[in-house]
Amino acid sequence: MKLLRTISTRSLLVLVIAVTAIGGGGTAIAVAASRGTGPTPPPKPLTQAIHDALAAPEPDGITARIRFANRLFPSGSVLGSVGSALMSGASGRLWMTNDGRGRIELQSTAGDAQIVWNATGVTVYDASSNTVYKLALPARSAEPKRAGSPPSIAQIGAFLKELGANAAISEAQPTNIAGRAAYSVSLAPKHDGGLLGAARLAWDAARGVPLRVAIYAQGGSSPVLELTVTEIAYGRVASSDVDVSAPAGATTVDLGQPAHAGGKPEGKDAAGAVSGLDAVKAAAGFPVVAPDTLVGLPRKDVRLVGGSDSKAVLVVYGQGLGAVVVVERQAGSSQQKGDVLSSLPTVSLDGLTGHELATQLGTVIQWQRAGVAYVLVGSLPPAAAEAAARALE
Repeated sequence: MKLLRTISTRSLLVLVIAVTAIGGGGTAIAVAASRGTGPTPPPKPLTQAIHDALAAPEPDGITARIRFANRLFPSGSVLGSVGSALMSGASGRLWMTNDGRGRIELQSTAGDAQIVWNATGVTVYDASSNTVYKLALPARSAEPKRAGSPPSIAQIGAFLKELGANAAISEAQPTNIAGRAAYSVSLAPKHDGGLLGAARLAWDAARGVPLRVAIYAQGGSSPVLELTVTEIAYGRVASSDVDVSAPAGATTVDLGQPAHAGGKPEGKDAAGAVSGLDAVKAAAGFPVVAPDTLVGLPRKDVRLVGGSDSKAVLVVYGQGLGAVVVVERQAGSSQQKGDVLSSLPTVSLDGLTGHELATQLGTVIQWQRAGVAYVLVGSLPPAAAEAAARALE
């Protein structure tokens, strides 16, 4: 939509987080936002509350204290007992400039975790394992944004109507976060949302800045992932606060760039990546397994990702939150050798031994067959994910 191409980075964040964090389970709409003490804003229709947030003056920068909660992993599981700030949650600080750069630093007894982002990529440093994870971001459109012209209430209403075809959306609920008058909204899909239960977003009523994002699993009353601002200040942020590098001796894991599902033609996509089953099979250098369907889900996309020393094939079945993603690469490749999944609990897959990570939002399974290493990811319970892995032949 043109609406999403013409608004600022701060404004876009309000809408993007809301859309991408949608989960299932309509009853979670009534979950109350985490409230602070202080004034609440007057009641407003959701369209008006969003319009006012997008029309609010862009802050020169944001400095905040935050609290991150991670309850993804069942109590007593291998990762549930890890002390990493990324795995167990922690408190920390956030810095964000008005040109799209930012940093989150979390502190825990096992060591800090640091997330740094800009227009080209995201870097996550986990001090507990001394590992850096790098993810390249797709290039943004060069189309200039329309200065001083936020979307109209009619445009926002049309956007919400389109979104409402697939998701139940609450009204704007007045609340207070970190002492700031705020509005909160909940979303839940009307169709398959996998194991996701709901999403809730709260933003500063006067500034339009997100103050809380929470994700709920199906049937859950407490968020499994939550990032909440506890203190916030607006003002210029120095580049030294956001342009921070990981230690030189850290292990680096390159996650490549997110692939886009959606029926691309054979050969290469617009970014030059090899796509389409025949072209990928010819270029992969190892046998590619990508049946037309997997546990009833149609194959939507197949493409080659990664560099020459970490070449992998990414296959997507289904779409949206109910999709199943399979990554295949040559067993013993440089990327596969450093895979942390190999230390996870084992699972039997018709005579093969796999490694499984089960969370409240989905399951990841890793295994090898005939010289090829596989990783399957889906918002599925373990039994369903294991059935999909067994069917991938």
